[in-house]
Amino acid sequence: MKIIKSALTAALLVATLLSGGVSAGTFAKTKYPIVLVHGLFGYEDILGADYFYKIPQRLTRNGATVFVAEVSPANSSEVRGEQLLTYVNEVLAITGAQKVNLIGHSHGSPTSRYVASVAPEKVASVTSVGGVNWGSKTADQLRETLTEGSIGEGAAGLAVNAFAELIELASGSDPRDKPTDSLAALNSLTTEGSIEFNEKYPEGVPSAYCRNDGKKYAENGVVYFSWSGGVTLTNILDPVDGPLTITGLEYGEPNDGLVASCSSHLGQVLKDNYRMNHMDEVNQTLGITSWFETSPVAVFLNHAQRLKRHGL
Repeated sequence: MKIIKSALTAALLVATLLSGGVSAGTFAKTKYPIVLVHGLFGYEDILGADYFYKIPQRLTRNGATVFVAEVSPANSSEVRGEQLLTYVNEVLAITGAQKVNLIGHSHGSPTSRYVASVAPEKVASVTSVGGVNWGSKTADQLRETLTEGSIGEGAAGLAVNAFAELIELASGSDPRDKPTDSLAALNSLTTEGSIEFNEKYPEGVPSAYCRNDGKKYAENGVVYFSWSGGVTLTNILDPVDGPLTITGLEYGEPNDGLVASCSSHLGQVLKDNYRMNHMDEVNQTLGITSWFETSPVAVFLNHAQRLKRHGL
């Protein structure tokens, strides 16, 4: 499993540091390990290219202990959440830590929130990055297009499942280990599905859409943060900017191409209008982001320092 490889790498790094062989910074040295959680159709890395592009490496160089979770590229928030909980248990066993800091992008946000809600004793903080916390209009439109129970819906589900499993294979994972259900993922990401999820797992969620009153310190003892982008076209050299600009036109409000800025609100909203689109938020595509905005890598690094200041 990749987590074992990552843990061994971390152990070797610690041993080297203790021996004086490497001088690492402590700017991002959080009390608890950081676990990055990918969104829909996400992965750890493919051909050496990280989903969180260059972010784990920068965090590690600055003292953080970082893991990149392996959950299904496409499934419901609850199923992905159970997979993440298993992963968190492995991280805790390997590191000896009592808790983890979860940072979830897109669908990784409700996935992380699920774990914090059902096992709060294992989670110090949840950070939502471009999180689908109040649904996605893109998902709503797809759900309306696909008639429930129709042949077309079934065919689309099979095709997308095959795509998701191809992603797993390309990233070195066995699709049999993490079942795929793209229609369940779609239902989770709709406005209706997200609201139902929020009713079950309400921690950190604002009282209403676009409000900024979600509790930073929730009753379950977990600390909640969020940030997101609010622009779709950020760099003409990035091939994903065009499609995200097109999808973003349907929103009628600030968005990152797949998630409205208001939908991303959770806990303490650090910022919801970075000049970033949905992929820029994780430094994709391959670091091609806006020349006129803070680097996404720096945003993650500064947030790790924030977690450190909070004793997390």
